[in-house]
Amino acid sequence: MAKPYYEFFCPVKVIAGHAALEHIPFELASLGSKRPMIITDKGVRANNLLAPLEAAFESTNVEIGFVFDDVPPDSSLETVRAAAQAYRTNNCDAIIAVGGGSVIDTSKATNILVTEGGDDLLKYSGAHNLPKPLKPFFVIPTTSGTGSEVTMVAVVSDNQKHVKIPFASNYLMPNAAILDPRMTLTLPPHLTAMTAMDALTHAVEAYTCMAANPISDAYATAAIKKVCGSLFDVLDNPADEHGRLELAQASTMAGIAFSNSMVGLVHSLGHALGAVAHLPHGLCMNLFLPYVLEYNKEVNGDKIGDLLLPLAGPDIYAQTPAHLRADKAVSTILAMRDRLFTLTKLPRTLSETGKVTEAQLDDVAEKALNDGSIIYNPKEANLEDLKNILKKAW
Repeated sequence: MAKPYYEFFCPVKVIAGHAALEHIPFELASLGSKRPMIITDKGVRANNLLAPLEAAFESTNVEIGFVFDDVPPDSSLETVRAAAQAYRTNNCDAIIAVGGGSVIDTSKATNILVTEGGDDLLKYSGAHNLPKPLKPFFVIPTTSGTGSEVTMVAVVSDNQKHVKIPFASNYLMPNAAILDPRMTLTLPPHLTAMTAMDALTHAVEAYTCMAANPISDAYATAAIKKVCGSLFDVLDNPADEHGRLELAQASTMAGIAFSNSMVGLVHSLGHALGAVAHLPHGLCMNLFLPYVLEYNKEVNGDKIGDLLLPLAGPDIYAQTPAHLRADKAVSTILAMRDRLFTLTKLPRTLSETGKVTEAQLDDVAEKALNDGSIIYNPKEANLEDLKNILKKAW
């Protein structure tokens, strides 16, 4: 049944295609910026991914003020303060994030400090605590998974207290997300697979969880179709620019979908497992997705069944009787994971990770029960239910 009320919001301009990077100087100039700072990590720089971006500025009067490449895989308050210091020292006036989730989160948090002044990031933590728009901010993703380029959320670690600090505000959304296939061509197969399953999970949960709405549904189903249509082509031929662009667009579309309709139990379990066993987020999504769908099926089997069309295509959808479509959708995802395991060794079960012990599972279940995403899951879950799902995923 349609909900009587919903909101949908995505003010981020999307610039996508085979020469998208070349448009950035114009976009910066239109916002009055002449000295952007690039925030990235050592891996992006080592892979020479900044070269096409730097080339785009050569014949313009926009000058790169500084390149900050000290972002670790799990960003911290110290990193953000160092980036803000570099921005001020070099008189920069905009931020361009070039990287994956950690780089994008660092850039969002850095933008808070350089706009608001000072070094105390914590007073802006939580939801909607920013008083005004931030400096011009562009995101160039180098993975196709997180969708952070179109979300209002950032998470930064407090290494002293061993907690992750969340920030959420409409002002954290970038002015533009730039999707250029050149930025993901060097992504290795296991990361390509992991980040694609992250995007797929965002889209599946956006569609099947409780805050779904007609507009987020359109983005979610289109994202699923793009992942399923291009992932294996890209793994067969990593230099496939069309496939890389499709996956980048799928990630962004899934990001738009879930930031407007939220996620559910796959994310609750994934956040908890990430905290306990320090496994990458995309890997956690891949582990739990089919088992949570199986658990939710008796409550929202019709919605899960709808997804057979973008997951498997019109022929299989038409050949499958309506009451079997949910099962077929889950088995399609299980088959995808098997194929990814064969091609990239992306773990399908907790035991295949080699990083999780059975003794940790109770801790994972308890943390998942207290995770915010669980409230949007279509079927309620208690501690025992979560332990059962973890047993199935073992």
